[in-house]
Amino acid sequence: MRPLGGAPRSTVLLAVFVLIIAMASIQLGASIAKGMFPVVGAEGAVALRLAFATVILCAIFRPWRTRLTRKSWISVAAYGAALGGMNLCFYLAIRTIPLGIGVALEFTGPLAIAVLMSRKAIDFVWAGLAVVGLLLLIPADPLKGPLDPVGVMLALGAGLCWALYILFGQKAGAEHGMATAALGMLVAAIVVMPIAVARSGDAILTFSVWPLALAVAVLSSALPYSLEMYALPRVPAHTFGALMSIEPAMGALVGFILLHEALSFLQWLAIGSVIIASAGAAVTAAKGAKPTPVAN
Repeated sequence: MRPLGGAPRSTVLLAVFVLIIAMASIQLGASIAKGMFPVVGAEGAVALRLAFATVILCAIFRPWRTRLTRKSWISVAAYGAALGGMNLCFYLAIRTIPLGIGVALEFTGPLAIAVLMSRKAIDFVWAGLAVVGLLLLIPADPLKGPLDPVGVMLALGAGLCWALYILFGQKAGAEHGMATAALGMLVAAIVVMPIAVARSGDAILTFSVWPLALAVAVLSSALPYSLEMYALPRVPAHTFGALMSIEPAMGALVGFILLHEALSFLQWLAIGSVIIASAGAAVTAAKGAKPTPVAN
């Protein structure tokens, strides 16, 4: 028996497993990056990750062989700027809020895209469920206090950048294929590096953290992107979107295990609401819409 798309069931199951590994890799990379903050700051961690990821992706995809017109450069620049802004806002956010909550808030970006691209009434239900989840993220535990409002706004800003990343990435990717990832990463590094230098100074030259930065670049960029490129042709688009929606839970689990970030019951309930909303929106999205790989 063959599932949708004609791929053998074993191939689909392997692709699903690969996507789960990709999500775990992204969150593991984020947890390592958070450990770098005391030395190089969030800005420095982002800059080093993007710099190393650029070198890796350029070595793999050799974007210098791609001929770009002035119009093409504009689309790639917009894609790269959105990618840089997404990473910078997210790392700044998880300085003060738990990793899982940061991922859940960031997911409002692709969720909004999924809802807006659909014309089905049920998508208003998914949007409402996401709003309920966001409201539940205000903890009731007086000992922990409310979430840092700046961190929350930065995570939502990362979500906005993620939405722009999807929109610009679809256009740039259609024009330049796999080279788009390397070119976008290069632009993102150029955008973020001056900010990192201004905020972190020569701390980013602390060579002892460079191996960690290389690990973050591999775990959060090169490895998951490659795994997603393997999985995308082998699973239906709605299955891909539904699977990716569990990433907030993956972030919360990694944050709990590696960073000792315990969440309240209401916060877990909020993350669950965002997951259900994201999965529902992905499943009911318009047919033929292909999600853009996540570059968290």
